[in-house]
Amino acid sequence: MAGRWMGVVCLMIVMEFPAMVMPTPGLPLPDITDEKFIDDCVKSHNLNRSRVKPAAGNMRYMTWDAALAITARAWARMCVFDHNIYLKDVKKVHPTFPSVGENLWTGYPPNTFSVEEAMKSWVDGELKDYNYDHNYCTPGKPCGHYTQVVWADSYKVGCAVHICPDGVKGFSEGHASAHFLCNYSPAGNFQGEKPYLTGGKCSKCAATDTCDGSLCHDPTRDAIRRYHWSPEWDPEKTTCGTFCLAVLVLRPVALLLIFASAYTIKMQYPNIFVYE
Repeated sequence: MAGRWMGVVCLMIVMEFPAMVMPTPGLPLPDITDEKFIDDCVKSHNLNRSRVKPAAGNMRYMTWDAALAITARAWARMCVFDHNIYLKDVKKVHPTFPSVGENLWTGYPPNTFSVEEAMKSWVDGELKDYNYDHNYCTPGKPCGHYTQVVWADSYKVGCAVHICPDGVKGFSEGHASAHFLCNYSPAGNFQGEKPYLTGGKCSKCAATDTCDGSLCHDPTRDAIRRYHWSPEWDPEKTTCGTFCLAVLVLRPVALLLIFASAYTIKMQYPNIFVYE
């Protein structure tokens, strides 16, 4: 009887295990490898870059960078509504690029997130407060997210979204939130510089560039790169992730099942281990 109860307890633990280690049900958010998520991020950026007013003559085409997305995911996990403190030490945020910029967005509840909503906040929400001719923001109004999105020299982007169950510090404490970040390289928003040069479409592209929907495209520059890299400060490296939890939970459960099975066999067949 005792063996049966031990078996039942172990089975219950195993059945509950997925809920212990998996994300909150009903709130699926895309990973940085999700092809639709990547496509949405890249297309949305390029669409907004191609539509700037006044028109740009040197706006580069933007493509995805996995390492930028890895950095965005790592900082999103911090659940802080502030820019990455490691951006000034570029080797801590990217293995090869010389500079990295960043945009962030938070929404709650988490199901309010979409790439489109975040981009609307950065572009439509800030464009009205930016004056291109004089290169300034309306006093007291942010417009740096917009200018980073349309910074002509930035040609790589990597984004990530993360659920913060207890909210985002400095924005939504106490409310489960979706925290969305995009990183860019080269970084934009250099003081005193306008985000792009005006002109006819692609009129000021490099001589080796081709024109792709009003954007300057170069196959070598825009090639997709692969990395085996992650930032040393990623909180996932210092906390117990899903695999770690699996080991911690399933190992003792397996031991309990072994002992329960042995005990049950011994009780039902007391002479099974008797040798003459």
